[in-house]
Amino acid sequence: MGNVGEQNSDIPFDVLSRLPTKYIPRLKCVCKGWNRLISDPIFMMVQSRKKEPVSGFFCQQRFRLGNEDITTITHIPVGKQEAKLFQTVFDFLPEHVVLLASCNGLVCGRSCFPRIDPCLYICNPLNHEWMRLTWEEPNREDTFALAFDPCRDLLGTSTKFKLIRVKQIEIESKALCFSFDIYSSDTRAWKKSEEICKCNSNLYKNKGFYVEGVLHWLTDGDEMLTFHVENELSWLVSVPLPAIEFRSIPEACIGDSDDRLHYVLVSQYGLQIWFLEDYFESKWSLKLSKTLEEMEEQHMMFLYNLRERVTQRLAVDMEPWVDLLAFKDGYLLMRVSRNIMLYNIETNRMQLLCSLSKFGTHSTFCTVLPYSLSLVPLDQA
Repeated sequence: MGNVGEQNSDIPFDVLSRLPTKYIPRLKCVCKGWNRLISDPIFMMVQSRKKEPVSGFFCQQRFRLGNEDITTITHIPVGKQEAKLFQTVFDFLPEHVVLLASCNGLVCGRSCFPRIDPCLYICNPLNHEWMRLTWEEPNREDTFALAFDPCRDLLGTSTKFKLIRVKQIEIESKALCFSFDIYSSDTRAWKKSEEICKCNSNLYKNKGFYVEGVLHWLTDGDEMLTFHVENELSWLVSVPLPAIEFRSIPEACIGDSDDRLHYVLVSQYGLQIWFLEDYFESKWSLKLSKTLEEMEEQHMMFLYNLRERVTQRLAVDMEPWVDLLAFKDGYLLMRVSRNIMLYNIETNRMQLLCSLSKFGTHSTFCTVLPYSLSLVPLDQA
């Protein structure tokens, strides 16, 4: 077994490369031959370019008042019969962090406040590799997004990624717009993009999703903010249904599945999910539509008086009964009253993961990020 990697590397390479990524780090401990094979840049490139489904979600809360951050990060795995919460995933980092973004196996976090000299971290929770980035003009309300595509940005032992910071600024005539700062792993430096996007809406939930070379942010208006990372172009995309269509305040989130951007909405019309077909014409196609009554009838163990609960939200500052936390690869993570639920839109299966009390007494989530396993290496120099 110790020499299997040397005798005929094609056979173990072919076998090991077919296994799910989550098993690979532990298989390095089987023998020296497997360790060398799995550590080989070619093997890591092949493994990292496999399309891995979402493995779970990272959740982190924040205090309603004050400037101190909550350090606990909870990982909720997907595909388990019985949900288990893990809170030690990021113990390999040199300090506690607040999570900011995730993309294809990479995760970005910042130092917890209060801190004298805060910084940013890019890490891979699977192989425990990380790198520290400078954070110019730090602000705990900064919004970041990661751009990384394993099929295009992984070259040998080098992982190419970009980190984008989006800011809302005021320009002439008091018009509001968004500007973009870009960190490139190639240059290991920040630069300010010349692109700006005029928009009077605010970012909503502060999560950016990277799909087919474009970053997307949901706003509290009737449009989404987009930014093409390579071309540094930004524009607004209209959402499927404008706010004028609703008598009560709906709840929405965006995510990706099948390499398409998806828009998820819970409103008086029920649960609806669209995917974006054309960016420039804001053309959406309806993928799923269920009335509130259908949802309640099909999941009566978890949902009750749904229409009354959903439609009674008449102001933005009212806490929604159904809070859409994240959507990835057909899985919708949501808070229903005081419970965290996972809904698979393909199988119509709804699972009670845990009570909100499992996260502590702080009921406000500042970050909920989907995560997919990957062996992508990080240069720490």
